Amino acid sequence: MPRPGRTPLIALSTSSTYPEGTARAFAIARELGYDAVEVMVGMDRTSAKVDELLRLRDYYEMPISSVHAPTLLLTQRTWGTDPWDKLNRSGDAAGRLGASVVVVHPPFRWQRSYAAAFTAGIRRLEHSTGVTFAIENMYPWRGPGGADLRAYSPSPDPSELDVDHLTLDLSHAATARQQSLDMVREWGDRLAHVHLTDGTDRAVDEHLLPGDGNQRADEVLGLLAANRYQGQIVLEVQTKGAENPAERVSMLARALDFTRAHFVGPEEPAEQTLRLAAFRQHLDVDEGTDAAS
Repeated sequence: MPRPGRTPLIALSTSSTYPEGTARAFAIARELGYDAVEVMVGMDRTSAKVDELLRLRDYYEMPISSVHAPTLLLTQRTWGTDPWDKLNRSGDAAGRLGASVVVVHPPFRWQRSYAAAFTAGIRRLEHSTGVTFAIENMYPWRGPGGADLRAYSPSPDPSELDVDHLTLDLSHAATARQQSLDMVREWGDRLAHVHLTDGTDRAVDEHLLPGDGNQRADEVLGLLAANRYQGQIVLEVQTKGAENPAERVSMLARALDFTRAHFVGPEEPAEQTLRLAAFRQHLDVDEGTDAAS
């Protein structure tokens, strides 16, 4: 069962259940005991329809804690093509859904007028909506031969922008050949939102389960806890490689167990011991199942 009083909230991104749809994400989040859901707008038709999202929220009794604006390259036509219209609609949707955060990608280089007004526009939206607009770290695009292509303005690193709130995505950090631990330390109080996942330094954005890459996700969670981080932790992982729906559920259960095992405040050592024991038992069960199959 979700625990709405928990700080921080541990949420499931609806993108984590792809190719199953948004509705399935709400069902899995409810089944596994996630605290909330982050909606990736544009993943399917349901994700862009606020009335349907409200129905899912109420039916599954699963809060919507954040909205990921359709600012990805693949969602350029969701909610129109004008980037400010997208952000205005995202803020309005967050207000209706009860979400406190909108996740936004930095502008693309070819969006020149949008990029020039971006920081002022983000501040205006935060002031007018009361919602936190947290800008997400991205990564260079790599062309033939491994050369980096500059796709974002001014860069994939949102800390270069004069904005108050940032989203850390561990997979994006891995693809950019950065370390998330360093970014947590450098960003300080500007860190408002976390996409917990993992990756390696491959050219593709992998979104592995936390702990399966090189981002030391367990240490990131420990540092966040030590810093008394109050934002959301959203599991945004790729599960399309699951052989069947049951395996997808198992992967998302493992991700949640990992998060709860490693995020612990300095006043909770006993609870951490119990969480780590439960997580290790979960791994032992999975390994035993694999060996028997």
